[in-house]
Amino acid sequence: MANVVVVGAQWGDEGKGKVVDIYTEYADDVVRYQGGNNAGHTLVVGSEKVVLHLIPSGILHNGKRCIIGNGVVLDPEVFISEITRLKANGYLQDDSALLLSESLHLIMPYHKRIDIAREAKSGDRKIGTTGRGIGPAYEDKIGRRGIRLMDLLDPEVFRAKLEEFLPEKNFLLEQLLADKPFSFDEIFTEFNGYAEILKRYVADSALILHKDIKAGKKILFEGAQGTLLDVDHGTYPFVTSSSTCAGGAATGTGVSPREIHEVIGISKAYVTRVGSGPFPTELLDETGESLRKAGQEFGATTGRPRRCGWFDAMVLRYAVRVNGLTGVALTKLDVLSGFDTIRICVGYEYKGQRLESLPANLAIFEKCTPVYEEMPGWHSDITGARAFDELPEKARLYVKRLEELIECPIVMVSVGPRRDETIIIRNPFA
Repeated sequence: MANVVVVGAQWGDEGKGKVVDIYTEYADDVVRYQGGNNAGHTLVVGSEKVVLHLIPSGILHNGKRCIIGNGVVLDPEVFISEITRLKANGYLQDDSALLLSESLHLIMPYHKRIDIAREAKSGDRKIGTTGRGIGPAYEDKIGRRGIRLMDLLDPEVFRAKLEEFLPEKNFLLEQLLADKPFSFDEIFTEFNGYAEILKRYVADSALILHKDIKAGKKILFEGAQGTLLDVDHGTYPFVTSSSTCAGGAATGTGVSPREIHEVIGISKAYVTRVGSGPFPTELLDETGESLRKAGQEFGATTGRPRRCGWFDAMVLRYAVRVNGLTGVALTKLDVLSGFDTIRICVGYEYKGQRLESLPANLAIFEKCTPVYEEMPGWHSDITGARAFDELPEKARLYVKRLEELIECPIVMVSVGPRRDETIIIRNPFA
């Protein structure tokens, strides 16, 4: 038996969707444990490109059960749209293959409008949110003003909560954010319609997972975003609103930490970031643009161009430490083909002093100077490699050097976007 958590080891967008898709073959249940529809997992299955924002990418496999856990905030409109597209494309023919935790919190229309209005007022202090209401929904969850899925399924409970919470939201929108208020009847009618569709997916998912683990089934936990966007351990305040690290898999599903056996961090062979915040190895030149074009670095959810930079071993060592990584899946190694020289950030300096770890102080982080090591690049096409020894020598040396610097074994190397363009060195489910 092995239960495996997959986490982003950088600032998100590392290719978790593809890795989860591959590992799903060996799992019985695939569980999403945090975030909302700000996640965008892009998968290429044959010639088909599939983008998923909420539903675990394991849904593309027959015979697997996918669960959206209590740690997720769910936009019913987006969820229903996603299942409609999946069904139209021949997936999710059996509704019992997808479960929603009865305890997860809902993203309400006012959350989205507040999110957008706040960001618009922030000017140069923008966080870079997706405007999908994720943060405001988590705020209400922590403030005990949230509406859970189980509340929506009881019309009287839903009515009482909406009547209690909506006046405060309308006051905030009108008086502080200079935006228009919401009609109670409009939201109530719309969400009662959603309830009729959602109720077929609702379950006590924590209990189901407990029973499956007891029965010896294998669970794959899927996170969104990345370690450096964790609300506690990331580059605060330029973070997401949930626990993206491995610890979030336990709190976001109701599964005991003792039942987690492997934690695999996903890292690109370089680094990208979307939104504002420190990024020491960012390349604001032709090299950065080359990485962006070769890697198709545009957000799956927003379409925004991603900031690109050289691999940062400081970030990965930090991710190894705070997540307890047992392995790293290295993605997009093929994007580096064609560079004469490849640089690796091996450390930071601040005012002439070498730092031991990432600085928690954002003002210091933003002024850190990366310390680089250079390695020779390679020019051959590596997308056909299916074993590590089939990579060109310089590519193998690059991977081995990263492994040394991050102090964690690299267990998978992705050499292209397709499912089969992958080298599995060690399978955490084996």
